Amino acid sequence: MNDRQPSIVVDGVSLAYEIPVNATSSAKEYLINLVKRRIIYEKFWALHDVDLELHRGEVLGIIGPNGAGKSTLMKVLAGVLPPTTGRVIVRGTVSPMIEVSGGMNGELTGRENIVLVGALLGRSPRLMRERVPAIAEWAGLSDFLDVPVRTYSTGMRARLGFAIATDRKPDVLLIDEVLSVGDESFRGKSLQRIRDLMDGGTTVVMVSHALAMVERLCRTVMWLDRGRVKAVGPAEEIIAAYREAV
Repeated sequence: MNDRQPSIVVDGVSLAYEIPVNATSSAKEYLINLVKRRIIYEKFWALHDVDLELHRGEVLGIIGPNGAGKSTLMKVLAGVLPPTTGRVIVRGTVSPMIEVSGGMNGELTGRENIVLVGALLGRSPRLMRERVPAIAEWAGLSDFLDVPVRTYSTGMRARLGFAIATDRKPDVLLIDEVLSVGDESFRGKSLQRIRDLMDGGTTVVMVSHALAMVERLCRTVMWLDRGRVKAVGPAEEIIAAYREAV
């Protein structure tokens, strides 16, 4: 990736969900109305005209109340949701940590999920099989590799998912509330790994309600409110304004 080019460009992005407004009393009635095109939709705009540009090694924190559009924006950056209007450019390899169990299959073992999630991130199965011991050791799950992930606690799944996503340095790392689960030891190790990735040039976008952590990691913070950018600027300044407002 050319270091002079921005890693992430979000240009005038808006996103609308279509919500059915005519109620149906059963799934059968809904399907009939769907086939006959009787369902009426209205648009709910989750994002309004968002602009963003980040370069290699920059770290952006995104804050705001529940329903502000933070997770929607992260899914747009990850390519999960296409914007309704505007354009998004994300250059290089991307590791999204948008859900604790993102990409995992609960019926598969931890070992099998390491290979599966790695493949979803574009890594070869052979490489991931070789990396299993190191990933499991970092996550503290070496003794649980051969049991189904559905038996893992939320914290265990978070540790495994984070270890897989950050085992190889991505060009862009997207983190949505993953560091809010797990214990102090996990958060400390995760923060250090994020710092190491930042030092290596990874561009990081993180969503969190843990304002103190955002302030420690991010120089720049974006405040979203009802899908709109309310403010963006130095972390300390934006977080102070947000705390006062809420």
